[in-house]
Amino acid sequence: MGEGLLCIGLTTLDMVARPIDALPQGEGTRLIEGIAVAPAGTAAGAAMVAARLGVKTALAGSVGGDFMGRVVRLGLEEQGIDTGLVQVLEGYPTSATVLTIDSRGRRPNFHALGAGLFAPTDAAVVAAAREAAFLHYAGIGGPRLDGGAGLAVVQAAKAGGATVTCDLISPQPTALAELERLLPHVDYFMPSVSEAFALSKADSLDAAADFFLRLGVGAVIIKNGGAGSYVALGAARTSLPAYAITPVDTTSCGDSYCAGFIAGLSRGLSPLAACRLATAVAALVAQGLATLGKLESYDGVLEAMKTMTLKDAA
Repeated sequence: MGEGLLCIGLTTLDMVARPIDALPQGEGTRLIEGIAVAPAGTAAGAAMVAARLGVKTALAGSVGGDFMGRVVRLGLEEQGIDTGLVQVLEGYPTSATVLTIDSRGRRPNFHALGAGLFAPTDAAVVAAAREAAFLHYAGIGGPRLDGGAGLAVVQAAKAGGATVTCDLISPQPTALAELERLLPHVDYFMPSVSEAFALSKADSLDAAADFFLRLGVGAVIIKNGGAGSYVALGAARTSLPAYAITPVDTTSCGDSYCAGFIAGLSRGLSPLAACRLATAVAALVAQGLATLGKLESYDGVLEAMKTMTLKDAA
């Protein structure tokens, strides 16, 4: 078995502002509480959080040959993330999102497509996957990944003894075919509740989990927003509540949950205990702006778990 975590999938730059409940008239200016900029996306966001939690992390992704691409790389490297597999695609802009968080925590956003969708799958990525202890495959929907190239990365990770987690960029029409290809090689599939229902056509969490388990995945963890998460470890089913917090920005909560789960497993926690840790990680991220929110460290998460209140205990 190898070491560290390799994340592969979407890499973007998020620009978050809060609160924005209405646009100023004309060219007017309105003072707001805060603005933050950070690398994000299903792969880069998870990598940022995992690194903050002390996991040795590398990222396989792509940015444009522009200023924003340099900002993304700087942000990743400041967290100690290995960016040797982050490709610079000259002639492409860096994928970027402007998120206008309102005072109720809702996050209407504006996304500009770019290089971030084109995560690499070359020999260096396959070799890195084979040497990793964990692979977070967060690339379903990626043009360079779907159709078999991503499968080679996942298979290399499994051949090397890695634990494979899987998330989606978005539930594209081709996503189900890609899941049928990948899930037999995946240990934990981690969709959001909306993705799970859209893909499975199920009307309950139990039925959605059963659908994905029939495709061959080892376990299903459904991220259910403010309701917490649903964990299907084979026949064992558990609903875990969220923490009772006042959210500031929930943009990266799903990615942070995935990263928290991996960090827990890397520390020897059981899958269910790792899900509890992931719940706390997401809660801390949601209480601040952008990818890291108020997340400081792994030990800080453990301390927060002693004081934050779970919703079902409130």
